[in-house]
Amino acid sequence: MNDVNTLIKWIKESKKTVFFGGAGVSTESGLKDFRSVDGLYNEKYKYPPEMILSSSFFYSKTDEFYEFYKNKLNVENYSPNITHEVLALMEKKKLLSSVITQNIDGFHQDAGSSKVLELHGSVKRNYCIKCHKFYDDKYVFNSTGVPLCTCGGIIKPDVVLYEEMLDSNTTNEAINEISEAELLIVGGTSLNVYPAAGFLNNFRGKHLVLINRDITPYDNMCDLVI
Repeated sequence: MNDVNTLIKWIKESKKTVFFGGAGVSTESGLKDFRSVDGLYNEKYKYPPEMILSSSFFYSKTDEFYEFYKNKLNVENYSPNITHEVLALMEKKKLLSSVITQNIDGFHQDAGSSKVLELHGSVKRNYCIKCHKFYDDKYVFNSTGVPLCTCGGIIKPDVVLYEEMLDSNTTNEAINEISEAELLIVGGTSLNVYPAAGFLNNFRGKHLVLINRDITPYDNMCDLVI
């Protein structure tokens, strides 16, 4: 039996399957990932991308933050790919319990998945740091310069920047989903970003499957690596 047939067999047999994904899930949509050879973090900028995407940089150099953010993280001209669509179909057919994602593009929901736990937030949600009024991604990406609220406050994307804590409710739910899963499928992630990567240590089920382009620190822990 080949690897794909083994995976299909396990999906059919599993009472609870959870998908845990990263940036590699969206590269087929045209978005760049972060850590691969041709990823965002290996491009040359005035500041390191990790510094630009930090909370302190957002508040101290908001204009330069948004120059990078609008240029590199704008998802307006992209759409879900076959991976997002198949995961949504699996949920519809009761073959998938939930999607846990490190991505901020909102493509899982766009494809039709309803149970999506976004560990790092979403570019689709934005709020005024002064009055907390909500704004969608179109407002932010189509704005000139720093996007401002009607009250005059600066609008901030609802994404978890470096130096910020993950949302405790989302992380607790994600850990519960992983710990209750019989089959955990991990895809498109380097598994180098913590604390998210460490969530896999909560898996107690039957089969751990990893689908990824490159080798990860968790390969030897898996029952199947594709």
